[in-house]
Amino acid sequence: MASLTKLEFVALQSSGKSYFSWVLDAEIHLDAMGLGDTIKLENKASKQDCAKTMIFLRHHINENLKIEYLTVIHPKAQYEWMHLRIQDFKSIHEYNSAMFRITSQLKLCGDTISDIDMLEKMFSTFHASNVLLEKQYRDKGFKKYSALISHLLVAEQNNDLLMKNHENRPTGSTPLPEVNEVYSHQARRGRGRGSDRGRGRDHNYDQE
Repeated sequence: MASLTKLEFVALQSSGKSYFSWVLDAEIHLDAMGLGDTIKLENKASKQDCAKTMIFLRHHINENLKIEYLTVIHPKAQYEWMHLRIQDFKSIHEYNSAMFRITSQLKLCGDTISDIDMLEKMFSTFHASNVLLEKQYRDKGFKKYSALISHLLVAEQNNDLLMKNHENRPTGSTPLPEVNEVYSHQARRGRGRGSDRGRGRDHNYDQE
């Protein structure tokens, strides 16, 4: 890991000037150090690698900005964490983005947020109407927050597809095409051969 006695690139200033340039420099250096995955959403990097990344990033932040993080951003992030509830978000993606942002700020300020913390935060803030759903996910025994989120994102996507299908064609509103076609075909045959069917029945009776 790079020495902490010197900067690899210009530190991020409290004014936010050159922020995007700083982000690009940070990403490039982290990739070169083999730590690029640690800053990706839903990454599976080890805690040790994540800690190395946090040390590296904090080293490249201006001292005034560090103080601002501790005096302004830190209390705000703690407040947001305390009041973070999955039931307040319209989608799993929105919730996960908020979770990632808040925990990143807390970690940058020195607070450790574990997978257990994030899992419990999600489970304990399900809406009261989803108690059974909460229990089902608890029973699955997830150990990693990323694994739970991946599972929920797929489930949400499938559910959205079902809901969209339902909205486009509510259950029972339109017969299935193939069923409707068969029924219409039989009806046409019935109208065209009504008298034949009658004679056929009489013929059968005569045979009996």
